[in-house]
Amino acid sequence: MAKKKLSLSRITLFAVLGALTFGAKMAMSALPNIEPVSLMVMLFAVVLGLKALYPIYVYVFLEILVWGLGTWNVMYLYIWAILAALAWLLRKAEHPLVWALLSGSFGLCFGALCAPVDVCIGGFGYAAAKWASGIPFDIAHCVGNFVIALLLFVPMRRLLTRLYQKL
Repeated sequence: MAKKKLSLSRITLFAVLGALTFGAKMAMSALPNIEPVSLMVMLFAVVLGLKALYPIYVYVFLEILVWGLGTWNVMYLYIWAILAALAWLLRKAEHPLVWALLSGSFGLCFGALCAPVDVCIGGFGYAAAKWASGIPFDIAHCVGNFVIALLLFVPMRRLLTRLYQKL
């Protein structure tokens, strides 16, 4: 896709996408570690390229605005960028299984990706204990991400691509 300038309509789209991601996560919050954020981050990276960072960090800002400051804020600053980078590297992939495997793997590794911050807070023992105690949630995160991406990535990619190209 050709490089396009940052117009008011694109800025609005990025804000709406970030808010939509936050709203969708809130709507699914009764389900432990089953969320649409990973799907959305992958979609943003594949369709928007580097501009994916705009809606991603709108989402992170809304999380901080609602839930306040905590160590998880630091994690969110790099965790979503890692997933976006991985998705961007796979952007040419068409098969939904590729996206389901990426999203599921990311969910399974989520606790381990948080560990660097936990090491800084409480040392290696603290980080290892926190990661190990969260494995059941990482498994739920993996399964949820896998299913959501398998079902929704391809149609949502088409939809977001069409929408973005019209702006």
